[in-house]
Amino acid sequence: MNIFEYAMKMESDGREFYLEHAEKQDIPALRKILLELAEDELKHYNIFKALRDGKPAEYRESEKTRIITTVKNVFESLKAEDREFSFPREAKNVWEQAREIERKSETFYREKADGVDDGTQKGILTSIADEEHEHWVTMENVIRFLDRPNHWLEDAEWSNLEDY
Repeated sequence: MNIFEYAMKMESDGREFYLEHAEKQDIPALRKILLELAEDELKHYNIFKALRDGKPAEYRESEKTRIITTVKNVFESLKAEDREFSFPREAKNVWEQAREIERKSETFYREKADGVDDGTQKGILTSIADEEHEHWVTMENVIRFLDRPNHWLEDAEWSNLEDY
């Protein structure tokens, strides 16, 4: 299995994970986040598929993930509803699993980017690693929200998103 086939498998597995848990999600706002993450994974899959097939592939800035903005908007809306939230432990477990998926993906893509000579492939791998990092940040902040929903928006600085 070459790097792009492996990446396709990772992205496909991630997408299936997000779709499965979106279907089970009772809170529409959290479902929306999971569905957007699934869409990002599909975009990544398609890029890696083109690379595997030797077709032109590029990471378009216009298609870059908007997940951080979505999450902030979703939780600002939830907070505006001014209601109490309680979440079962299983809900947090799902987001923790997702965070681990994103961490592993980011690490894999950065390692592979260091090992390729083709500038286009290196750029794509690095850009997708950056998106996986944004997904990781998303998971981290959702977990914080699940841990302390009434204070999360005031405390969240979103400063753990590094520039690359």
